[in-house]
Amino acid sequence: MSLMARRRRERPDEECGVFGIVGHDQEVARVTFFGLYALQHRGQESAGIATSDGQSLVSHARMGLVAQVFAEQDLSDLSGHIAIGHTRYSTTGASKECNAQPLIVTGPAGQIALAHNGNLVNAVALRNDLTRAGVQFDSSTDSEIIAALIVNAPGETWSERIAAIMPRLVGAYSLTIATRDELIAVRDPLGVRPLCLGRMGVSWLVSSESCALDTVGAQFIREVEPGEIVSFRHDPRDGGAIRVTSRMGQRGPRRATCVFEFIYFARPDSLIDGRLVYQARQDMGRQLAREQPAEADLVVAVPDSAVPAAIGYAEVAGIPYREGLIKSRYIFRTFIQPEQVMRQAGINLKFNPLPEILSGKRVVVVDDSIVRGTTTGQIVRLLRRAGAREVHVRIHCPPFVNPCYLGIDVARKGELIAARMSVPEIAEHIGADSLGFLSAQGMLEALGLNEKDYCRACFTGHYPVNVQLELDKLSLEA
Repeated sequence: MSLMARRRRERPDEECGVFGIVGHDQEVARVTFFGLYALQHRGQESAGIATSDGQSLVSHARMGLVAQVFAEQDLSDLSGHIAIGHTRYSTTGASKECNAQPLIVTGPAGQIALAHNGNLVNAVALRNDLTRAGVQFDSSTDSEIIAALIVNAPGETWSERIAAIMPRLVGAYSLTIATRDELIAVRDPLGVRPLCLGRMGVSWLVSSESCALDTVGAQFIREVEPGEIVSFRHDPRDGGAIRVTSRMGQRGPRRATCVFEFIYFARPDSLIDGRLVYQARQDMGRQLAREQPAEADLVVAVPDSAVPAAIGYAEVAGIPYREGLIKSRYIFRTFIQPEQVMRQAGINLKFNPLPEILSGKRVVVVDDSIVRGTTTGQIVRLLRRAGAREVHVRIHCPPFVNPCYLGIDVARKGELIAARMSVPEIAEHIGADSLGFLSAQGMLEALGLNEKDYCRACFTGHYPVNVQLELDKLSLEA
């Protein structure tokens, strides 16, 4: 198994990022490029942009990072006044070029380009229904299934067609859709994955996270509501101004925003449900210090997502915070595999410890999660080799005991260390002097969340939709 493949099974990996813009006052492909650049953390397998000039849709999507996929000429060829973009981490369908998004799909209702963040749990049944109806597929993603349903749906407008098929979609989906003359944003009725709206001049934008709006100089307006369909199109009757319409496509029985957006996925400078993620993580670290104190000389973080939590932990514990691990942020952002000797080096490829800071010290190391335990064990050994006298591991979320089926690629239940070991057993397994997790109630209190509005199935096993246990991400490959 390659180093990249092993890493995917050791941490809860990213999902996808989506972006969109409509407006004649901007180079829409260029704005989308930089928007995707800001969303690169949500997916590093492939990237793509589709544009419309009012007559036709064109797309450029390839394997690789945003900066690898696009050259200046590629952006010049993507002309028009509407653009959508995508950064992918595969959750349904293999990591290959035919699954790179946005996807352009044609049907009886016309042609659309679609970019999707999330995961459908009934994708196999939907695809079988469409195949029996004569629909042919070019990819092995659930995203193409959504697009195929839309272009084959009844309705006078695209919003009507989307609303018509939403009751058939079970799972998570935040979508940006481009038609010949319209940009559409859609969020599933549970609101599992984030999606927000922005404004720049007379242009309107859609993004998975608000940090991408900041990057391109847009103003954050609001988040898309669960179940909402928002349409943007030029109105020729009003001098070409953009007309914005909103309708409720489907109301859900509850909200179920993924709590892991706060813990790990979202960038710390993003707003999720009106809360700055950086502050949310600091508050989790503060609560963790109250629940799981340790006698130590310094607090360090496993970069990057755990840094705010470690700062919060140090603040409440009264222990100095120091940078004890330096992260190489690009070592896993490549499809060139390392030599075997480098694979065996493991975590050394990603983190470099600072012995001058750690030597002889009792260290609290704060991380966001433990999935299989392999990475955490390697970090503990790395700190000890750097001279740490004691290593106390603190995790700013509850034990991860169930897989996710709503847009996160993570190990199967039997591979999750907290599903088969007690906390003391895990501590012994990873070689830590002690181990402590933030409690489920403490997490909710720190975040100020109503437990009924957030999906915590990875901790509790209570999924917001019925799921097929051990659902295979490659189930559509055949």
